[in-house]
Amino acid sequence: MIEPPSAPGEAPARIASLDFVRGCAILGILAINVTGFWGPEVASYSPRLPHPEPGATPWFAFAFVVFEGKMRALFTLLFGASMMLFIAAAERRGRNGDLMQARRLLWLAAFGYLHYLLLWWGDILFAYAVCGAAALVVRRLPAGALAAAGLVLFIGAHGLGSAAGLPGIAAEQRVLAGTATPNERADEAAMTARIAGMVTYDERVLHQGFAQAAQTRWQQRPAQPLDVAQITFSETLPLMLIGMALQISGFFAGGWNRRALQRTAIIGIGAGGAMTLALLGWLWRHDFPPRAMFDAINHWTQVPHLLVATGYAAALVLLWPRLAHRALAQRIAAAGRTAFSNYIGTTIAMSAIFCGWGLGLADATPRAALPLFVVLGWAAMLAWPQWWLARFGQGPLEALWRKLTWLGVERRAQATA
Repeated sequence: MIEPPSAPGEAPARIASLDFVRGCAILGILAINVTGFWGPEVASYSPRLPHPEPGATPWFAFAFVVFEGKMRALFTLLFGASMMLFIAAAERRGRNGDLMQARRLLWLAAFGYLHYLLLWWGDILFAYAVCGAAALVVRRLPAGALAAAGLVLFIGAHGLGSAAGLPGIAAEQRVLAGTATPNERADEAAMTARIAGMVTYDERVLHQGFAQAAQTRWQQRPAQPLDVAQITFSETLPLMLIGMALQISGFFAGGWNRRALQRTAIIGIGAGGAMTLALLGWLWRHDFPPRAMFDAINHWTQVPHLLVATGYAAALVLLWPRLAHRALAQRIAAAGRTAFSNYIGTTIAMSAIFCGWGLGLADATPRAALPLFVVLGWAAMLAWPQWWLARFGQGPLEALWRKLTWLGVERRAQATA
């Protein structure tokens, strides 16, 4: 999210390349989130869920390789970096940076819960607030220690998760081959029933009116944001720590030489992309079996996500000086400066298109048409930020977040002076 100034009225210290990278990330996130706006949660895991559709697989495969998880990982790295920027800005104002960051995260949690309750099941803001609070505890560690802690937690958790899922995936293959035991068939049937229940709930909420959908979420799944934070903790927290380490090392501000950035980009995108393609090939040959897809998205792809996200970041930092004067790059950087507003605004726009309280086009829209909505969303996200920033300096939600974070701080300081 875009960083508010360290105090009301102060212009933020910007790193233009970071805004550019963040803008690319927020655009890429829509390419994945659009499926969650259009259909039930399980549709984000497989082109075969909730049911097969003509033309669905090519788009899913493309998004799986280029966007899935990688843009979220990139955005999380940036969030960790931005936490350090905010703390430094607050301390330059003579404030306790950790305390101000804690206030800021508390408001982010409130935004995130309202985002979930009123609009969409796929909120990430609440999880960012929870994991950001944990990252804040260790943020004074040296860059090397932060990176090492992040990598150990990330690789360890997802390595164990991948290993734990292998017996279930093997059993699923035996069920599909007709050689499974009765217990394995019963377990597969139970999973199928759980998926059907998830689809029923999600589609019911999708087609409800605005107030009714919010009431359903509140009554039936009030703790979902906390559950998501717990499930994604081993992904989000380590990536924030690595992002903090990158910021300390000067990654986004010219602290890395060109050769190091080139090497990072080539290795990250090359190795991570090759691993992703190999996994996609296996999943496609086996017709995207649901248990394997859940494990693939949640665990197997995590290391490729980190590699590609870091590679993307390095490539974009390299490209920024050459592109900074171009109109499109400037629009992307402006979209990055208004990432919070664009993130929530995208939810509102896409929900108004697909949900029952809006145009209700979910059922009438084939999955293969979703890329068109991504392009429309990108156009909207790039259209308004430059005009708005030229007049107001910050996006509307960024300004509100800043105001709430600093609410009463200056007044108390003046009273005690």
